[in-house]
Amino acid sequence: MNKTVNINLAGIFFHIDEDAYLKLQRYLDAIKRSFTDSQGRDEIIADIEARIAELFSEKIKDERQVIGINEVEEVITVMGQPEDYRIDEEIFEDEPQADHQRSKTSKQLFRDPTNSYVGGVSSGLGHYLGIESIWVRLAWILFTIFSSGAFILIYIAFWIFVEEAKTTADFLAMKGEAVNISNIEKKIKEGFDGVASSVKNVDYQKYGSKVKSSSATFFDALGDVLLFLLKFFVKLVGVLFIIIAGATLIGLFVGLFTIGTFGFMDTPWVEYMEVGSHPDVPMWLISILVFFAVGIPFFFLFIVGLKILIKNLKSIGSVAKFGLLGVWILSLIGITILGIRQATLEAYDAEVISEQNTVLPITQNDTLKIKMKGDSRYVKSLRHHNDYNIKRAPNGGRVIVIQDIEVYLKASEKDSTVAITIEKKAEGRSYDEAEKRAKNLKYAYTVEDKSVILDGYAIADYASKYRDQEVRVILTLPEGITVFADDNTANFNNSWKYDDYITIEGMEEKYVTLINGELKCDECKDNEDDWDTNEENEDDHDIQIKKEFNLKIDEEGVELNNEPVKVKIDENGIEIKTEN
Repeated sequence: MNKTVNINLAGIFFHIDEDAYLKLQRYLDAIKRSFTDSQGRDEIIADIEARIAELFSEKIKDERQVIGINEVEEVITVMGQPEDYRIDEEIFEDEPQADHQRSKTSKQLFRDPTNSYVGGVSSGLGHYLGIESIWVRLAWILFTIFSSGAFILIYIAFWIFVEEAKTTADFLAMKGEAVNISNIEKKIKEGFDGVASSVKNVDYQKYGSKVKSSSATFFDALGDVLLFLLKFFVKLVGVLFIIIAGATLIGLFVGLFTIGTFGFMDTPWVEYMEVGSHPDVPMWLISILVFFAVGIPFFFLFIVGLKILIKNLKSIGSVAKFGLLGVWILSLIGITILGIRQATLEAYDAEVISEQNTVLPITQNDTLKIKMKGDSRYVKSLRHHNDYNIKRAPNGGRVIVIQDIEVYLKASEKDSTVAITIEKKAEGRSYDEAEKRAKNLKYAYTVEDKSVILDGYAIADYASKYRDQEVRVILTLPEGITVFADDNTANFNNSWKYDDYITIEGMEEKYVTLINGELKCDECKDNEDDWDTNEENEDDHDIQIKKEFNLKIDEEGVELNNEPVKVKIDENGIEIKTEN
């Protein structure tokens, strides 16, 4: 049984077993001895420890994992042995280095703050692409000009999302060099040499560096502000995603456990949903398909919002993602199939004439009265509707009550009696199905003492379902007949004149006569004449002229009985004065 040791490496805590710890400690001690007289020894060792900590972090999967001797040996292989790089610079200055020192690794994109004028994006891209940074800067300028400034946004995006090279390991990775002991030492020594040479240089470089540093500080501050605003906007988008997706998912859950329970339990409006215009499939199946088809995209939108707000949010896993994707595709296929079935449910119309030109005992010399009749069991008010209601029949069964009833009047010069035709209409997946549904529609009327009493509703079986059933009542009228339509027919009367059809709309509760194919209302005309007569009488009372007066009006003025007069007209009336 090995002991476990807790170590702090470059500010990061690791659990490491005793054997691995001893090996790592011997390795670090050897590195320290190899750089005893080196310039920048402490910085070199700190960067090496930071690189080792980074490699350890890549190998462990959780914080409680213990680093073993295998992990330490793998890190040493990457970093290299200290004795391989103890090079006497005075002796081996001109000799080529070993092949493993020249080995390159894949480059990583960083912003280069050591060679930056704004954000170091151009310099970083230059290292990544292997070209001089000046050409990248010229390309940015040209792209910005030709794109009317659009490339400024792309530059800002690079500035915000590309990390800045801070450590020696970052600079080595930016240039594609292996991050090992040799390169870390070389890089840090180059930095010290650069500082020493800059001290010996002339003053204009010093002042240029100050100007460059000042501009970099300004742009860094500007970048921080833009980065804050972008982060705030991104967080706001994440909150909106969560709110929208959450509200949608809650609504879908409520719908699933309300509408989706139809067929399993007796819930309100279940009867209306069953007989309404939807495919002949269980309602719970439709609810589940809609839930998955709409809910899965919003679920992923909810996850995206969480990832925007919460760092290091664990993924739901590839199995769950592909599983949900498969369910979503199957739901879309199911909804498509049901949509096609729904389209075919009402693809055909069928009209059935249950009674055609049935002669009624009413002649052209009689007065035909038309009236609608309701039933308190089925109809609350006599009004025309294009929808339906579900009621209980006297035997306890359920029926569909339809109030889509229309009354048409038709003029005939050949017949001398009134005739009635009942047309029933319905829709279906096929013509036979529509015809069967129309035949099963029950409608009745009665004739009592020259009066036709029409039902204001029709009855369909519950099993027939609602497929836009309607009834048309056509009354064929002989020439010269007088018609009186009750006021309760107003909502059922046809309002269009076409072919041989006429309309009584607006003349309910009036006696009208069919003359020359049109309904004439003598009663209405008498009322109009009385109105005109009253207006004429009022005019007669307003102006009265006596015969003994001789009134003359011309451009010279007004004369009454050959004498000039003055006429005054105001709100009090007309005043006439003579000079005498």
